[in-house]
Amino acid sequence: MSLRSENIVAFAATTSASKARRFYRDTLGLRLIDDGPFALVFDAKGTKLRVQLVDKVVPAGYTVVGWQVKDIDKTVKALKKKRVKFNRYPGMDQDKLGIWQSPSGARIAWFSDPDGNTLSLTEL
Repeated sequence: MSLRSENIVAFAATTSASKARRFYRDTLGLRLIDDGPFALVFDAKGTKLRVQLVDKVVPAGYTVVGWQVKDIDKTVKALKKKRVKFNRYPGMDQDKLGIWQSPSGARIAWFSDPDGNTLSLTEL
């Protein structure tokens, strides 16, 4: 038995279905495929993102969901126009858009959803 050929499901949590729906569907442009009593499920290019409804979200101190993008500058600018605020971290040399270049050359920017879950964009 191996899971390598099985589909993966990503998870995040929210205390407000309406805020999460607006953010993930309207701001990020993900297609809502299920709006149930326990979770919102979005299609993220074939991967299901299940945003679970919980009483309290304790945001992780790390990225919980990320997207690999072709043009991070363009993507960051487009999300900023939709009022997404990008996170800045002390000690990280982020450019004016909030993008950090890793030692491997990957360029990364972080932002948060309405519940404080850290999300990221990466351009390799």
